[in-house]
Amino acid sequence: MLNAAMIKKSVQLVILIMMAYAILTNWELMRQKTSNLVHGLSNLRLNSGGSSLGTLQGEAALLMDEKTGEILYSKNPHMKLYPASTTKILTALIALEKGDPDAIVTVGDEAQLRTPDESSAGLYEGQQLSLRDLLSALMLPSGNDAARTIARYVSSQELGRAVSAEEGISCFADLMNEKAKELGARESHFVNPHGLHDPDHYTTAYDLAIIAKEARKNKLFKQIVSETERSVTAGQETQTFVNRNKLLQNTDENYYDGANGIKTGYTEMAGYCLVASASRQSANLIAVVLHSTSTGVWYDARTLLNYGFAMDKAIPGSPAEKNIASIR
Repeated sequence: MLNAAMIKKSVQLVILIMMAYAILTNWELMRQKTSNLVHGLSNLRLNSGGSSLGTLQGEAALLMDEKTGEILYSKNPHMKLYPASTTKILTALIALEKGDPDAIVTVGDEAQLRTPDESSAGLYEGQQLSLRDLLSALMLPSGNDAARTIARYVSSQELGRAVSAEEGISCFADLMNEKAKELGARESHFVNPHGLHDPDHYTTAYDLAIIAKEARKNKLFKQIVSETERSVTAGQETQTFVNRNKLLQNTDENYYDGANGIKTGYTEMAGYCLVASASRQSANLIAVVLHSTSTGVWYDARTLLNYGFAMDKAIPGSPAEKNIASIR
């Protein structure tokens, strides 16, 4: 017969098993609640400093110190969302690591995969451009056609043979997922180089910040994403690629002093997305906004950057404190 002590131990064991099961089955919910708590604490820290961030329209947002990787502010940083064309940050990073910027690349029949209303750089089959110019076509006008050509080129280099457009995109997606995991962006999964909607193509604000931080270590990447436009000549034709990042355009109402990148994005499912970077005095910041509105995405990015630069000014003895620049 069971004595009272044995019964008590059995009950305790059952309770522990039930608690473990509850934790495992509700892990995602618990992580999200933890993320919301961190967000709330971040707001408290912000408000205690005498500055209020206000309400961001984006479903997720994050502000990172580019130099240290410190997260200065976050809202739902680990929520899995669709990245749209901010995907192309990772595409460009891999292209620069795997390819030669001076290599001449011929646009193939992947140019025929263009879908209605998608963003395009206007490339055509048989056109020859340097990889560097293809990256401008990718990052400035957000050319999905450039993304497909880059994916096919890099995959051919990686496999040591010519590949079809479809095989090139599949191989490149594998490279994207490998690179993301290598960087610690483990909450993401990519299936294409451009960001057109796919249920299995997703990321988080945190992961995008990690990827952007790594990409900005490359000098050519930083140069390309900071350009307001670039004209390239192929044969007898000259094309001008205009950057869709309004933070860079000094004639736009959303222009932001110190902005130097990085990438816009939009699909109906992803909403308006933006990974922005800016530098002032001693501070270099990366701001990520996911699933915002057409106007809110710019407000959100500027608000995040303003907060980050205000924090930099508050550091005693910092160059920014000694030589305060106006925040627009």
